[in-house]
Amino acid sequence: MASLKETKTRIASVKSTLQITAAMKMVAAAKLHRAQQAIAGMLPYGEKLHGILQNLLADSAVRKSLETPLLQENGSPRVAVVAFSSNSSLCGGFNATAVKSLLGELGALEDAGLSREQIDLYPVGRKVAEAARKTGFRIRRDASVLLDKPAYEPAADLARQLIESFEKGEVGRIVLLYNHYKSNASQPPTRELYLPLELPATLESREEDDLIVEPGRKEVVEALLPKVLLLKIYTVLMDSYAAEQAARTVAMQLASDNADELLDQLTLEYNKRRQQAITSELLDIVGGSLT
Repeated sequence: MASLKETKTRIASVKSTLQITAAMKMVAAAKLHRAQQAIAGMLPYGEKLHGILQNLLADSAVRKSLETPLLQENGSPRVAVVAFSSNSSLCGGFNATAVKSLLGELGALEDAGLSREQIDLYPVGRKVAEAARKTGFRIRRDASVLLDKPAYEPAADLARQLIESFEKGEVGRIVLLYNHYKSNASQPPTRELYLPLELPATLESREEDDLIVEPGRKEVVEALLPKVLLLKIYTVLMDSYAAEQAARTVAMQLASDNADELLDQLTLEYNKRRQQAITSELLDIVGGSLT
């Protein structure tokens, strides 16, 4: 059984750890709040742009008039995978889920007949970058620096590189893998096809049918298309960042709760042993006075 000194040392250690986990929880909660504000201000704009674009593209005449290569596969067998994780640990199963999603996608591509040389990786997060290097896949660009201070322009720069590689026919598909922020307790893995842009399957009733589109539907689509694609990478970046901070907040809360529970147990053990020591000393004193 541990001595009083050892128990007291453990209590001090747990208290120190509790201060760290509580501070990390507060920092993660503050970052999550800022990410939520950014997403709340950006999503309505992005969704509206995407909705207008999808509705205009539902018109086959508009699609046929476009000269962009972004709407159909270019015949290249190569695939680019953009995988998001975090740059650091202590966020529960967030990174494990991200790495598992990446390895599952890479395994599926290999099963489909692609060689490792036909798969380009764009990791956004040191954890998926480390996993990719260990498995021997080629990293075309490590964009983990985007997570140090998430901002639109660096994310748009990555989007431009992806779009350029698709337009040049270097890759035939671009896939996004990330953990979606659904709630503080849920960050499910998500897979989306970035390029070629998925078109609406059917022609639906559109509010744009009642509008006069100037200078023309073709020109509006050509102007909207790059904006939507650039914004998409930033939206996914912020979504993944919010999911990371939510996972870290929950993980630090659980760690703090466990520390509190352990602290109560150690304090109870310390008090019992201290009481036993005092009782033993009193008995020795009483016994000595009677002899």
